[in-house]
Amino acid sequence: MLLPMLLTLFLLTPFYLLYKPPTLLIRYFQHRWPDTLWHVPLPTSQKLLALTLDDAPSTHTPEIRSLLAANSAKATFFLIGSQIPGREGELHELVRAGHELANHAMRDEPSRSLSDGELEAQVGAVQDRIRAAYSAVGVREPVERWFRPGSGFFSERMRGLLGRLGYRIVLGSVYPHDAQVGWWWVNARHILSMVRPGSIVICHDRREWTVPML
Repeated sequence: MLLPMLLTLFLLTPFYLLYKPPTLLIRYFQHRWPDTLWHVPLPTSQKLLALTLDDAPSTHTPEIRSLLAANSAKATFFLIGSQIPGREGELHELVRAGHELANHAMRDEPSRSLSDGELEAQVGAVQDRIRAAYSAVGVREPVERWFRPGSGFFSERMRGLLGRLGYRIVLGSVYPHDAQVGWWWVNARHILSMVRPGSIVICHDRREWTVPML
């Protein structure tokens, strides 16, 4: 009886660590890949976190923006370039509201699978759109350039390329897997159970359950 239980525990532990990575694991990642941002070290007295939203813009972005405004909150929106045409006005509204625009490549696909040439082209194309959005409303484009890889995986090759292009890869420390899990209350509980000062929370635009989750 004990052996099957131990085997089950052994098999489930990696999945649990992926779903709810402990603080020590996040700190190890930050130490192992210091040029990639996982969390921001802050004293416990500072009740601050970074809210990020992938897969923007979408038909749900205006509602997300309204919710953030109602709570005096700011976020970083990671943009997929192919979703921008026809939604440039929404990017302008995000910038006017004080939100940050960042780079999530041109398509919803694993960035790690792209060649150097394709990745550089995609990142450059999205950055052109980001630059245009800031320029359109007369706001200076931030000096710091963030890139979040599609599917959340990167390689040493990608790190080198993006570093040379002037980008810093951003992942995070709290991810409710809301891209796959559609139960907003489960995702909200997951976030609340894990946030700490300096947490980087990864959420997703383009889902109908994002607003109730937030």
